[in-house]
Amino acid sequence: MFDEKGQKYLDCINNVAHVGHSHPYVIKAATKQMELLNTNSRFLHDNLVQYAQRLTATLPEKLSVCYFVNSGSEANDLALRLARQYHGHQDVITLENAYHGHVTSLIDISPYKFNQLGKDSKKEFVHVAPSPDIYRGKYREDHPDPSSAYAEEVKKIIEEAQKNGRKIAAFIAESMQSCGGQVIPPVGYFQKVAEYVRAAGGVFIADEVQVGFGRVGKHFWAFQLQGEDFVPDIVTMGKPIGNGHPMSCVVTTREIAESFGASGLEYFNTFGGNPVSCAIGLAVLEVIEKEDLQGNATRVGNYLLELLAEQKEKHPLVGDI
Repeated sequence: MFDEKGQKYLDCINNVAHVGHSHPYVIKAATKQMELLNTNSRFLHDNLVQYAQRLTATLPEKLSVCYFVNSGSEANDLALRLARQYHGHQDVITLENAYHGHVTSLIDISPYKFNQLGKDSKKEFVHVAPSPDIYRGKYREDHPDPSSAYAEEVKKIIEEAQKNGRKIAAFIAESMQSCGGQVIPPVGYFQKVAEYVRAAGGVFIADEVQVGFGRVGKHFWAFQLQGEDFVPDIVTMGKPIGNGHPMSCVVTTREIAESFGASGLEYFNTFGGNPVSCAIGLAVLEVIEKEDLQGNATRVGNYLLELLAEQKEKHPLVGDI
């Protein structure tokens, strides 16, 4: 990045240029497909199938059905539709400070946004759980079991909602809260929440729009930080998926997809999964693998953490990194 005087800066902020600005391999794939054919997704094309296969290969086996859309907001909106169709429930549990997108359905479940509209802005079908923040939150690092304590808060919300005759359709959370303050949930929290939500007839939606595609280094998806025994019911993704190209995806189980298809309301998206978008998505996945960007995230991340830890020793103002 350059300022108006030509001063050069390292770009540490861009949340969409996942494999670097204007990566030549991605541009080549996009140009080649654009020159050949681009059409809407009513027409079958190999790119869509190949990309779905490559993408689902990075996920747990039961997450096997892809819906391609055009933005993270569109992905999360579709995830809500899938969840609500599954058992016919309507209510959604979200986290404090959460942000899931700019369309009306998502503003309704984003305290980061609707709290700005005043104290009466929360809809009746929305329930807000405490953010599982073990640094600043209700239960902290000195608590003997913060993951269970935060999950119990969700359980209480479910029980209260049921007393009032309401039914939970979904719990939605970013796998690591971004707008909520870069909050990493304690291990075990998602497993326990999923257990309570599923028992109530709801599904667990993991929002990977900002944190997916190897950004956490150790794993390809941030929800995998919770352990191998945790698998969401629906995963949404966006931003880094196309290196800035407008595309996104919802991945779910066959069971949920079939219940959605049985609704009689046919789902169609004109541009979602078009040949050019899928060519770009494939190219991004290939670059991540060929250039070992997941390993790079680990190496550079650890180096940064080490240097910041040194600053923590020097400055009492720094509480946590």
